[in-house]
Amino acid sequence: MNDESHEPLKRLFFALNCPPEQRKAIAQWRGALELRNGRPVPAANFHLTLLFLGSVGVAQIGEICTAAAKVHVPGVALRVLLDRLDVWRRAGVLVLAPEQAPPQLLRLVYALEQAMLPFGLEETAKEFRPHLTLMRDYRVPVPESATPPDFFLRADRFVLFESHKGRYRALAEWPLVPD
Repeated sequence: MNDESHEPLKRLFFALNCPPEQRKAIAQWRGALELRNGRPVPAANFHLTLLFLGSVGVAQIGEICTAAAKVHVPGVALRVLLDRLDVWRRAGVLVLAPEQAPPQLLRLVYALEQAMLPFGLEETAKEFRPHLTLMRDYRVPVPESATPPDFFLRADRFVLFESHKGRYRALAEWPLVPD
C-alpha cells in the first residue's frame, strides 16, 4: 500500500453472515454461560470470517468486488457445525468453532485468498481457523457449559464487510450457489 496517498481507507473482511434466528440462539446460549470476563460481541456482529483484508483504499474496493465475483464457489449452501467452545489466549477471545471444518469452506477460503493476492493486502501467513467470536478481552479458561454448543451456521452467500467503530456493514455479497 502506498503510504504517500491520502486516499480514505476502510477496514474490510469477507465473511459468512450469521442468520438472525441463529444469532439469537447463539446469544441466548452464551447468556446461559453466565460469563463474568471479557466484552460480549453484539449478536448483530456474529459472523464467520473467511478472509481479513485489513485497511483498503476506497479506490480498490471496486476491483476487489470484481475479483470476488470471479471466485469459484462451492455450488451448495455451506453448513458449518459450530460445536466447540475455545479460548484463543493470544487474541484474548472466546470463540465457537467447528471441530471439523467442511472441505467446501476451506476451498472457498483458498479461492478467496488466491483472488486477493494481486492486491497485496494484509500479508499474513496465518492458517485459516474458522470461528465465530463470542467475547473479546477474554482472559480466563474455557467456561463449563450445561449444554454443549451445537449450532449449524448455514450460508448461501459470502459477504464483503466494512468494520467501522465496532459495527459491521455489508458492502457486497455473492451467492455460493450460482443461479
